[in-house]
Amino acid sequence: MRLARLATGGAVVLVALWILIGEQMAGASADAVINARVVTLRSDVAGHLELKPRALGTRIARGEVLGAIDDPLADRLRLDDLRMERAFQSAIAARVGGRLAVERGRLEALEARSDLYGDRRLAELRVRLEHARTRLDALEQAGYLTDAAQRLSDGVDDQPRRLPAEPELFELAVEHARERVEILEIAVRAAEKGVFLGDGYNDAPNAEQKATDLRGEIAGLEAEGAEADARLAAIDARIEAEQRRVNRLAGGEFASPVDGIYWQVLQASGVTVQRGDPVVRLVDCASTLVTLSVSEAVYNTLRPGQKATFRPEGRSEVFEGAVARLAGSGAATVYETLAVAPSQKHLQRFDVAVILPALTADAELGCAVGRTGRVFLDGRPLDGLRRFLR
Repeated sequence: MRLARLATGGAVVLVALWILIGEQMAGASADAVINARVVTLRSDVAGHLELKPRALGTRIARGEVLGAIDDPLADRLRLDDLRMERAFQSAIAARVGGRLAVERGRLEALEARSDLYGDRRLAELRVRLEHARTRLDALEQAGYLTDAAQRLSDGVDDQPRRLPAEPELFELAVEHARERVEILEIAVRAAEKGVFLGDGYNDAPNAEQKATDLRGEIAGLEAEGAEADARLAAIDARIEAEQRRVNRLAGGEFASPVDGIYWQVLQASGVTVQRGDPVVRLVDCASTLVTLSVSEAVYNTLRPGQKATFRPEGRSEVFEGAVARLAGSGAATVYETLAVAPSQKHLQRFDVAVILPALTADAELGCAVGRTGRVFLDGRPLDGLRRFLR
């Protein structure tokens, strides 16, 4: 029994020693810091700087306006000339459009008048043809030239009923009536196709002739209007290009290119800056990583991609990641674009950077630049228990 107790106690002591030694000898950092890349915004032009009031450390969204730079001396002469040229061309286009609307209205009126004339003229010819046929039938049925027939042959059309010295014979009267019927039939058929026959005037009514001339004028105005629109489009393209050039010279608002933190103001609002001067610095929260230093012995056992875990100070969460960079000792230059610079003691040790995707995605610690903690680079005896209790 006593031997069993001694064996059990010895085993407990050995396990405790294994845990203590394993936990202490595991590769760990002494000064792990949450860090991130810094983005420096520079002035595109020389001009007057106006920054929006904002406290340092404020979270900034991508595209959020940070301020504006205005150069009142930017050359806008060419842009003003182009705008004046566009105004002149727009007036020409408006004039052509106004004339085109008026002429189209006149054309509609003339076409309506021509259609009305054609309908009424065709109706007139049909009535005259009908009466001419009635007179011819009457002559042919009578068989001789009576006073009544003589009167019926009168007024067959607007021409005299016979030529001067024409004999008043029955056969001649019938032939004359047949001629008038045939002439009217030809006139009706022509009028049904839009051609009006007559002596001494054109085959188209006056309104239709004017409408034909007006269509030519409208076609010319439409061509002028198309040319004016094309000129306007060309001028607009030139104005747009010139506006972009002026904007580049005159400055304007500038916005954050990242989701991050308002980290450092390098120029005071209200001063005049030159082209290329740094204005503000922002922390890019999407580039969050953990920087640390380790001893030479631990450093020489590491390799990129090796598993690592990070526990923030005062927190129980453990974030898993991997070694991303091994910069060695005296790695001051790699911190020139990072938010937190290394201490002198840090530079005396060996620099390591660890990427932790879960930490970057964490709502609270994802951009908690400057927070400290510990990074463990080897497996420890109690890792399984920690994962179980997490």
